[in-house]
Amino acid sequence: MALGDEETVISANEAFYDAFAAADVAAMEAIWAKLAGVTCLHPGWPRLEGREAVLNSWRGILMHPGRPEIECLKPTVTLHGDTAIVLCYELMATACLLATNVFVREDGSWRLAHHHAGGPVPAPDQG
Repeated sequence: MALGDEETVISANEAFYDAFAAADVAAMEAIWAKLAGVTCLHPGWPRLEGREAVLNSWRGILMHPGRPEIECLKPTVTLHGDTAIVLCYELMATACLLATNVFVREDGSWRLAHHHAGGPVPAPDQG
């Protein structure tokens, strides 16, 4: 049975966090949009615009030995045609952040066009 758009976007969002957890640069590069403009707002960083600037930031983060472990919690999807917004929590050992991940449909696949994490915020009820 084929997955619907919402489930496919959730899978793409999981692939983003899996690439982060594995420090897999190639997987991270594959997740980001190639045709759409991409942007990223890391906590405490200036805004990043353009695929190369965004991917350079992720290469640095993934290769850093002190990068945090992040668990994505409670992702929700809102679909707007060929754009999807995922809101989720990013749980780390020292803080919890809120994140917005915006995906666009490119060549039949959902690709990340924007990531924004900010906080800290209270962790969601996990019960």
